[in-house]
Amino acid sequence: MAKEGADMTEETEFMIDRNVGQETVSVESRAGNAKEMRAVMLTGFGGLNKVRVSRKAMPEPQDGEVKIRVKACGLNFLDLMVRQGNIDNPPKTPIVPGFECCGIVESVGGNTEGFEIGDKVMAFVNYNAWAEVVCTPVDFVYKMPDEMTFAEAAAFSLNFVAAYMMLFHVASLQEGMSVLVHSAGGGVGQAVAQLCATVPNVTVFGIASSFKHAAIKDSVTHLFDRNVDYIQEVKKISPDGVDVVLDCLCGENTGKGLSLLKPLGTYILYGASNMVTGETKSFFSFAKSWWQVEKVNPIKLYEENKVIAGFSLLNLLFKQGRSSLVKAVMDKLLCLYRQKKIKPVVDSLWALEEVKEAMQRIHDRGNVGKLILDVEKSPTPLMASDSTETSEAGEEEEEPEGDNDSKERMPFIH
Repeated sequence: MAKEGADMTEETEFMIDRNVGQETVSVESRAGNAKEMRAVMLTGFGGLNKVRVSRKAMPEPQDGEVKIRVKACGLNFLDLMVRQGNIDNPPKTPIVPGFECCGIVESVGGNTEGFEIGDKVMAFVNYNAWAEVVCTPVDFVYKMPDEMTFAEAAAFSLNFVAAYMMLFHVASLQEGMSVLVHSAGGGVGQAVAQLCATVPNVTVFGIASSFKHAAIKDSVTHLFDRNVDYIQEVKKISPDGVDVVLDCLCGENTGKGLSLLKPLGTYILYGASNMVTGETKSFFSFAKSWWQVEKVNPIKLYEENKVIAGFSLLNLLFKQGRSSLVKAVMDKLLCLYRQKKIKPVVDSLWALEEVKEAMQRIHDRGNVGKLILDVEKSPTPLMASDSTETSEAGEEEEEPEGDNDSKERMPFIH
């Protein structure tokens, strides 16, 4: 069970095609007037120096696909884990990262129904989302409400669908129950808090860094610092524990979460962000998290009437073929949005060329809500010193000869 816990990183078991997006076509290699686009490229697994904006051939829709002119993309902690290669069965690089986006339908492939050119849509993508144009199967595309902004749409799909399915499909949330959620200030955490508010008398215990408390204190019932002994603080309020624990951290929090469960309570692991401690993958961090995972005894679960579960939305979509189930959930969520019962929390907007800074903000856990890559946003001018890529040790990476001038002018364009 410990090995499963270590492997069950946030949405990591969906890596279906090891060759997804591996072909990057440079300007020089394309003959004629082939259409090209900007895209964020991951050239290899590692630190921020492996991420850059490049030009590549624009995709065209195949049968059953929708071509989307992207306006905004969601950025998640999972994307940091992908960059590091800290996932199960990573695809071959180079790849275009990203799993969710929104924009305008530009064309549709054959045998495609339900969408027309000009429709505003949001979509899940099995990689390749961080680009100006995306093609994805129609089963993963959803029409946006007229009143929804592109920034909201990019913050909506993954966070709210994951939160809804964990609460209502896995944990069967009902009136009067209690929920503990880690990273309460993040995109999923805020979605959980809003959805819990749609059920009468649900108590939400939120765990977050203290500097976020002022911004999110009204969204949860009780809020605790992630650096304090939240076990004792929760039990002071609810001696019997809680009905649901949503854990995106893993490691030592697995055992703590299980210990907090009431009889018939459900612990759900949907991430393992504790494994990301530095800019690059750390074997020590992975091993530490692995050893800290509670060794679950099925007989003990039986005796204590507790449920332990895992949830991976992207695995559900891209590997297990449950797109119709996700669509039904999306329909319910959009109804709640139109009723103004839920609303995505957007932390900040970043240009494609600012993806490194955006990743660093997530790594530092500085965001309240969702970070968005705004494809049409112009990058904020950077100082020349900021454009020098550094290794994790702080030393300058060796650059090809003759590249320094252009790099200084356009820090993250290759």
